Amino acid sequence: MSILTSPRGKVEVVHCRRTESQDIYCIKNLIRKFTQKLFGRLNIIYLLEKANLAITLCNDKEEIMAQATFLDYPNWNVAKQDDWVSVFLELDNEIPCTPLNTLFMHIFVAVDEYSVGCCKEIIRNVFKAVPELHFIFLIVPSYMSLGSTLITVFDQVGNIPNLTYDEDFAVHICHRHSHYPQLHIRRARVEDHDDLMPIFMYHNTILKATYGEYFLAELIEAQDEENHAVVCEVEGVAVGFMSVCSRVNMKLLHECFDLGLFHGLCIPHPDDVLEPPQELSVQGSQDAELRNSSQDSQKTVEEPLEHVSSEARKRESIQGKITEEAAIEELSSIVQSGNTSEIEDLENLGQESTEDDTNYYGSNVSSASISLSEETNYFRPIYMGASAAFCIQLFCIDEKHEARSLDFMNFVFSLFPDKNFCIISLPHLTPEFVLIQNFVKIVPFNNCTLEQDLYVFHRAGLLKTINIRLANLSDTPGVENLVSTLMLKTSILEDLKQYNEARRDPDIEYIRSHYNIEDFIYFSHHQREEHGHLYHFALNPIFRHYTKFFLKEILRLGYKSCLYYPIYPEFRESKFQISYAHSLTSALHYLVPVRPRRQIVYPLEKLGINAPSKAVSKDLLSYALNHTNRKLTLEPKITVNARIVVVGASNVGISFLETLVFCSHLKFSNLTLISTHGLPGKKLLGTEQRKFLASDHCFNDKDHALMSLCSWVNVVVGRMTAIDRAAKHVVVSQEGIVLYDHLILCTGQQYQVPCPTGADISQHLTNKEIPKSSKQRYTGKVPCNHFILNDEEDCFKAVAWLRSNSIIIGGNVIVYGDTIDTYTTVEALLNLGVRGSYIHLVLPPPTSTITCINNYTVERAVERALQAAGVTVYREALLAQWNEGQNPDPIHSASFTTPTKPFKLPCSAFFSFSEKNVDYETFKAINDACLVYDGRLVIDTNFHTNDIAIRAAGSLTKFSNRYYSNEWTHSNFNSKEIGFQLAAAMLSLFDPTLEPVTEPPADLDRLIPMYKGAKIKGGILPGSYHYLHIAKPAIPTPLEVQMAQPDFGSEIVTGSAKNGTYFRIHINKYKMVEAITCLSKEAFPTSNYIRLFGQHEQVLNNLCARYEDRLITDLYSYFTEPWCMALFHDRFIDLRKELRQILTSKKEEELPSIEQLAHQIEDEEINLKEKPRKYLKRVFQETIYKTLVEKSILDYLHYNYYHLPMYAWPGII
Repeated sequence: MSILTSPRGKVEVVHCRRTESQDIYCIKNLIRKFTQKLFGRLNIIYLLEKANLAITLCNDKEEIMAQATFLDYPNWNVAKQDDWVSVFLELDNEIPCTPLNTLFMHIFVAVDEYSVGCCKEIIRNVFKAVPELHFIFLIVPSYMSLGSTLITVFDQVGNIPNLTYDEDFAVHICHRHSHYPQLHIRRARVEDHDDLMPIFMYHNTILKATYGEYFLAELIEAQDEENHAVVCEVEGVAVGFMSVCSRVNMKLLHECFDLGLFHGLCIPHPDDVLEPPQELSVQGSQDAELRNSSQDSQKTVEEPLEHVSSEARKRESIQGKITEEAAIEELSSIVQSGNTSEIEDLENLGQESTEDDTNYYGSNVSSASISLSEETNYFRPIYMGASAAFCIQLFCIDEKHEARSLDFMNFVFSLFPDKNFCIISLPHLTPEFVLIQNFVKIVPFNNCTLEQDLYVFHRAGLLKTINIRLANLSDTPGVENLVSTLMLKTSILEDLKQYNEARRDPDIEYIRSHYNIEDFIYFSHHQREEHGHLYHFALNPIFRHYTKFFLKEILRLGYKSCLYYPIYPEFRESKFQISYAHSLTSALHYLVPVRPRRQIVYPLEKLGINAPSKAVSKDLLSYALNHTNRKLTLEPKITVNARIVVVGASNVGISFLETLVFCSHLKFSNLTLISTHGLPGKKLLGTEQRKFLASDHCFNDKDHALMSLCSWVNVVVGRMTAIDRAAKHVVVSQEGIVLYDHLILCTGQQYQVPCPTGADISQHLTNKEIPKSSKQRYTGKVPCNHFILNDEEDCFKAVAWLRSNSIIIGGNVIVYGDTIDTYTTVEALLNLGVRGSYIHLVLPPPTSTITCINNYTVERAVERALQAAGVTVYREALLAQWNEGQNPDPIHSASFTTPTKPFKLPCSAFFSFSEKNVDYETFKAINDACLVYDGRLVIDTNFHTNDIAIRAAGSLTKFSNRYYSNEWTHSNFNSKEIGFQLAAAMLSLFDPTLEPVTEPPADLDRLIPMYKGAKIKGGILPGSYHYLHIAKPAIPTPLEVQMAQPDFGSEIVTGSAKNGTYFRIHINKYKMVEAITCLSKEAFPTSNYIRLFGQHEQVLNNLCARYEDRLITDLYSYFTEPWCMALFHDRFIDLRKELRQILTSKKEEELPSIEQLAHQIEDEEINLKEKPRKYLKRVFQETIYKTLVEKSILDYLHYNYYHLPMYAWPGII
C-alpha cells in the first residue's frame, strides 16, 4: 500500500497487482491521443497477451488508477526481437544492458491528476518484482516529448532509426538505482543493534527470550575467521542482517540428504568413494529384479519427476536447442567424473531400467520404486575432501527491502574465498521467502527424519553475464558434457545435430480442442508459428534460479509466445516409438499443468461432412500437457512446503490430488500418496480385456495418463499400519515412517475375506439354525486360489493365476456375493473363455430390500443371460466351510447352507464379493491412534476428524451423530466431487488469493453438506450387456417405492432389456433429468449420457412432448442426432451460466430483469390478464433479452466451431 497525493491535495491509497483481462475496458478509457502518439495505436488485448509483465495500479476501491506493460524487446520496430542487444550497446556501451537485466515499456496510461505518482509507484514495483532488472527503456518518436509524467523517471540516451521506414526514435532509460536501488552490504557493527532489533522482534521473539535482550550484539562481537556477521543498509540505517559460519556438520548432511549433484558439498579428493563396490552393484541389480515383482507386502517409494531428478534429468529446449554457455563452463568444476554413478542412481529412481535410451518415454509409476526395507543397502558415496560450504545461521531483512535479499551473497562469498557453496536449513513449514527462491532445495533420503529442509546456492549462481543463443554444431562437445549422465543423452544429442530437420511445431488444433489452454491465453491472438514444443531442457543445477529466464529467452529468440511440454505415460506392456521420447524436465515446476477437456463422442458416420476435422476427432496417444507463455515467465508461484500425505488411491484421494496439482499459481512440493499398489491407471489388463469390476466413471486409464500425477506426487507403495499423532507420522507396512503436517485418510472400503460359519452340512442345517456371524473377521491363512478384487492390480493377478493354472480350460469357479461386481466378474470370466457350466454364482441372503441393480427389467434380462450361458445360480446361500473344515489352502470344495438344504461345490477358484468394509489394518491404525470410530471414521462437515491435522473423506467415513443424519454418508455422493470439495476446504489454508473462510452460523453448522454431482455405476453384465446407471445422490430406495411417490414425475423408456436396446430416463416433477439407465448389447458413449443428467427436458429438444407424440422410438438413436452435440460439449455449462446471468441482470432501466418479473408474479405483485408463462415469453421477445440470448448462443457456437461444425448460423447459409 502506498499513498499518492495529487497537486490539488487529494489523497489516494493505492496498491499494485498484475493486470487482468477485465482491466482492458478501463485501460482503453485511459488512453489519450498523446498516448497513441507516444506508443502507437495498440491492440490492448494483443499487447497484454505478449507482455512479460503488466502492472495495474488500483486505489482502495479497486478503481484503476494507472497501467503499464513491459516486454523483453523494443517497440516501434527499431530492432529485431532476437537481436536488439547489439543495437543498444552501440547506442551507449557504458550501459551494460542484457536480456536478463532489461525490459521495455510498451504502454503507460494513468488518471491525469495522479499520473506522476502512479508512474513512480509502478516503476518502483517493477524493479521490486524483478530483482535482476536494472534498466527500463522507453522508445518514442524523436519529435515527441515525453510529457510531464514520464520525463520524471526517464532520461534520453540517444536516437536509433526504424528498421522499416526512414524515421528516428528517441531512446530513454530508467535506472534501478533511482527507484529501488541495490543494497549496500558491509560487516556488522555493535551499533547496528538498535536498528536491527525492531526487525527481529517483528518476526520472532523466541531469540530474545532464549538468548537475552542483547543476543544480537553478542553475536556481532563474536566474529572471527569462521563466523561473520553482515548487514545491509539504506541511507546509513541497517535494514537487514545475516550471520554466516564455515563450520558445517557434513556428516549429518551426508546421512540425511542426497548431495551427489554437488559432490557432497566437498572438495574432490583422490580417496572419494563415488561408485558402489562390485558386490553391492550385483546385489543392487538383484534387488531391482525383486522390486519389479511388485510384492504387495513390500514397501516402496516413488519420487515425482521434480523431486527425484531434481537436476539430474536435465533437458534441452525445442526451439533452437538453446544452450547456456556459463552452465557448461561451470559443469566440469561441479560434476566430477566419479559423480556420474550417483546421478545415474537418481535417474533409476524415476524411470524403468531399459536396454537403451529410446525405451524411456515418461514415468512408469509402478516401476519408479525403491525399497525402503532395503534402504540400508542403497549405496551412499563417501567424500574425503574438505568442506566446500558455509552456512547461513541467522537471516532477517525488512519487508520493504526483501526483494534485494540476494545482494548479500556477493559479499558473504567474498568472506570465504575457498568455499563454493552456501547452505541454509529451515523448518519445512517456513514460507518460501525471496532469498530461498534462488537456492536449490536438496532431496532428503527416504530415512531422513530431520524437521529441516536443506537449500544450496553455488558461487557461480551470482554470474550475471549469461549469454543465451541459438545452438550450433560447435556446441556439441559442451552439450555432451552437460548431459553425459542422463539416460536420454543419445536422444538429446541426436536432436541437437539435426534439430532443423527434426523440429516439429505442436499440433495446436489438437491441443486447443483437447486441453483447456484457453485458461492461460487468448488463443486467437497467437499465430500458429508462435506455439513451440519443448522436447528437452538441460540446465546445470547451480543455475536453477535462472530457469524462468532461460524459458523467457527461448520464447524471445524463437519468436514464440507459448511453449508446450507433453508427458507421455509408459505402460507396463507397451513401448512407444522414438518420436514420443521426451526427457523429464527439471523446469517442470516453472510450467503450469493444463487440464484436459472432456471430449464429445461423435457419431462420425451419421454426421458425415458435418463432423469435426480429423485434427480434432483423431485419437492420439494420451499425454499430460504442461505449458508456459510470455505472461507467465515473470509470474511468481507460491510454494507450499507443507507435507500433505494422502492414504489411499481411491477416487476421492485421486480427485483431491488432482485439484491441488492443477492449482496453477501454487506449487505443492510435498505431496505424498500411500497406496497398496501405487497410482492407478497402469492399463494392466489391456483395452481388449473385459473389466472384472464395475466402474463409477470418475477416472479411467486415459484420465490418469492426462493428469500424470506421478510428475507431482511422491508415491509410497505399502499399507498404513499405524498413525503416531504426537510425532505426526504414518507407519507404513510396519517398518517405514512417512511424516505429515496434514494427513488425508480416504482408503475407502474393500471387499473382505468371508468368514465361513463353520456349519457342518452333514447335519443338514439351514440358515436359521446358523448363528449370525456377519461381524466376524476371517483370521486364518487366505487360500492361494481365493481372490478378492478391489482394484485392477488384483484383477491382473487373478487373470494371471487362472491362466497359469489352466482354470480357464476346465475348472470350477465359484463367485460369491450379491453386488454389481459379482455380475461383471461372471461376464469377465465368460469372456476369458471359462465355460458357463463351470461357473457357480452363489448369492448370499439379501441384507436389504434393495438389489444392487434396483431395476427389475434389467435384472430379469441378466438372469436370462446367465441361464443361456449355463451359469448355475444359487440363492440365499451362506458360506459354511472350505474343504469340509480341513486346511483351506488351496480350496478344493466349498459348502453352503440355504433356507432349505445345504450343498457342496467343487472349487478351483473362489471369487468373493461379500459385503465391503474398512480394512482391518486401516481400522486398527485409526483405532490405536484414538481417532473416533463408530462403525466408520467419524468426521464433521469440514472433513475433520477429532485431530485437527487429520482429515478424512469417502466411504471410510460417517458424519458425527450430532448431525442426526446417519443415513447420509459420503458413500451416497459422487467420489470425484467429494475429493474436489475436500481439496477446496484445504486450499483456504494455503492460497492467499482466496477469501478468508467465515464460520457458519451455529444453526447451519448442524446441517450436513449436500453435493449435487451424479452418482454413477456401470459395467458389462452377463450377456455382454453394457450397463449404465446415473442418478442423483439419494438414500437407496427400491425403484417401485420411488415410482409410487406422488411427486415422482415421469419416465421415458424405449427398447427392451432382452434385446439389449433398453434406455430409461426419469424426469422429475421439475422436468429435470434425474436418472438414466441404459442396457445395450452395443457399446454406447457413456461420457455423452452423463452430460444429460440435470438438464431440463426442453433443452433435450422438448423430449417429453416428442415422446408423448410417439416421435421418439429409440433414445440411443435420438441422442446421436446432430442437434444434441452441443449438450455434450464441455463448455455448455458455461453457456447456461451466461444465459442465466443475462436473464437475472437488469438490461433496461425501466424494466426489471426476467428473474425479478418471475418473483413479482410469484408474489402476486403483478395483475396479469394472461398466463404467467405467456406473459414472460412475450416480455422476453419484445425486449433486448431475446437479442442478447441469441447473440450469446451464436458466439458460443462460433467460438467452439472446431468442436461443433454441425451447427449453422447467420452468414454461413
